[in-house]
Amino acid sequence: MTKHIFKWAVIGLSATALSGCAMFGGSGGGRGTDTRYVARDVDTLYNAAKSRLDRGEYKIAAALFDEVERQHPYSPWARRAQQMSAFSYYLSGDYSKATESARRFLSIHPGNKDAPYAYYLIALCYYEQIGDVTRDQKITEQALATLGEVARRYPNSRYAADAKLKIDLVNDHLAGKEMEIGRFYQRRGKWLAATIRFRTVIEKYETTTHAPEALMRLTESYLALGVPVEAKKTAAVLGANYPGSKWYERAYELVNKHGAT
Repeated sequence: MTKHIFKWAVIGLSATALSGCAMFGGSGGGRGTDTRYVARDVDTLYNAAKSRLDRGEYKIAAALFDEVERQHPYSPWARRAQQMSAFSYYLSGDYSKATESARRFLSIHPGNKDAPYAYYLIALCYYEQIGDVTRDQKITEQALATLGEVARRYPNSRYAADAKLKIDLVNDHLAGKEMEIGRFYQRRGKWLAATIRFRTVIEKYETTTHAPEALMRLTESYLALGVPVEAKKTAAVLGANYPGSKWYERAYELVNKHGAT
């Protein structure tokens, strides 16, 4: 979904080649050769990992970057390998390990210049796991919180603009969940419960694409509850904000039908 957006962000982490190194993974260098624990110099090990990453073998790359950190913890390349490991796990779809690696980096290097990238990667890991509106939205809430953290901590970073865009998309998704539940209650005649859900959309997610329908559904619910005055007020708000929408036309027809004009 978004993996292409920030590949450029790791160019600075991985593009600089280490000199005088032999790559693993050539002829006779299978996966077992690359990843088994063998003491190797940092140049060879890091470039073996980078080679696997470039070839799209993300899990193998992540394991090798982890080896750089494990075998050479005090090397200048250990910090770089931590971030490359997290990035490789992310590309492989192992969001749990990617998050773990990024959080470990932040715990060791909280003030590092690459900290914004680590926070952004964690946010993307949650964002990539957002399911449809019929499922539990815990991951969606985590995505919203971590994206907000990126925008709050690093408002001038290269990641803030994309984080803010994704926040809008996540809010739209959460509003969609409220609408799904509200319509469910409506179908079962639970009008008060439906009203609560639609009001949540209007009050908490008023800038999302679901706001016009929420106002119309709220108008429906108020009429069903026998409070035409509130229905009329809601329809008026809908008309003032979305005068040309199909939802206003439906709300207007409903209010007229029930004599609430």
